[in-house]
Amino acid sequence: MEPGIVIDLPPKAEYILETLYGAGYEAYVVGGCVRDAILGREPEDWDITTSAEPKQVKALFPRTIDTGLQHGTVTVMLGQEGFEVTTYRIDGKYEDGRHPAQVQFTPSLKEDLRRRDLTINAMAYNRREGLVDEFGGLADIRAGRIRCVGNAEERFGEDALRILRAIRFSAQLGYEIQKETQEAIRSLAPTLEKISLERIQVELVKLLCSPHPEVLRLAYDSGVTKVFLPEFDRMMETAQNHPHHCYSVGEHTLHALCCVAPGRILRLAVLFHDMGKPDTLEVDGEGITHFHGHARAGAAMAREVLRRLRFDNETTCQVCRLVLFHDYGNGQEPDLRAVRRLLYKAGEDIVPDIFALKRADILAQSKLQREEKLHRARQWQLLCEKVLEERQCVSLRDLAVTGKDLLGLGMKPGRRLGDLLERLLLLVLEDPDLNTREALLARAREMLTEMETG
Repeated sequence: MEPGIVIDLPPKAEYILETLYGAGYEAYVVGGCVRDAILGREPEDWDITTSAEPKQVKALFPRTIDTGLQHGTVTVMLGQEGFEVTTYRIDGKYEDGRHPAQVQFTPSLKEDLRRRDLTINAMAYNRREGLVDEFGGLADIRAGRIRCVGNAEERFGEDALRILRAIRFSAQLGYEIQKETQEAIRSLAPTLEKISLERIQVELVKLLCSPHPEVLRLAYDSGVTKVFLPEFDRMMETAQNHPHHCYSVGEHTLHALCCVAPGRILRLAVLFHDMGKPDTLEVDGEGITHFHGHARAGAAMAREVLRRLRFDNETTCQVCRLVLFHDYGNGQEPDLRAVRRLLYKAGEDIVPDIFALKRADILAQSKLQREEKLHRARQWQLLCEKVLEERQCVSLRDLAVTGKDLLGLGMKPGRRLGDLLERLLLLVLEDPDLNTREALLARAREMLTEMETG
């Protein structure tokens, strides 16, 4: 028991603990909620471990859900809130590197804690006994250390996803990974091939959205990204010999990740924004590297990788648009026509993220002309905001004519009608004063005549 640690439990969690104790069983909140409470964070869930078996838990509470009886887990419903209550257990052999073949209930809390992955996740608490910390989790929190419970190779061998979890917790908490644990990660990284891409995706996003996304470098150094994101390994190994750069493509990306807010879409876009560079690498006669067309190549690669990692279509679409347009207008002074074209091509909704990405991209380059680049990007952003505030036409939605108007000129539904609307929109992007019904219908008649006589 660890004296001096007091955790303020929510009333419903306390009620479950007291109900179990009143029936003669042991019960504690356990795992991540204990860790987060010690760190002064608001736990997302309050999980409970108990000596009571599932049928005994179910007998004590009027509303329960059998969420994982094979693993000893019952969800106790109190109002609209659910609490997972799991019987102390010992996991059997992990035959597939992911799941125990069977579990065995045990009367020992220590044995239950022993099976958990990291020491910081292997603590339990109730107000009667205080903090139960059999494996030094509190000391590791105070030391800022990520360490496996017991033998690291055994823990990672049981479930390879724990490898990514250890790296992710390092990124979230800013902790160093203990040497033995780090060596086990490097040794067992190839076993991540056994883990579903959906589970890997969840851990990757948590890592990217953490306060320390640069810990992805450790995943590379340990051979972890080689398993599910080999494209990043190529980025780390692609040099940028250019006055405007001072890092490899991968190191530039890691620095850029630290220069944007931890939004899911934005951090993913930063990760992928230069992924096309290894495939577009050219070296001129002076040994300077160039990456012409890397944004288009990167967007195509991002789409492929995001689909491989089972991301949803909306996320994939947004990230790919940001990658495709992240260097649009670089080195070019902004003007309203160019700004309207950007909004037309990229979409109005990505304006905040695209300029956050541009700024991060600049900050992760060399200092050459940095202030000028930042100023130019800011001018582009201000003009974009001006166009949007003035509700200038940058999409078919804002065009003064519709497909119905063109049908009234004798056109038939189909591709030609859509093409004509696009041509009219391009005219308006060049000259917003043309965006009146009369002017556009006149231009449409001229175009139709050209089509018929051409």
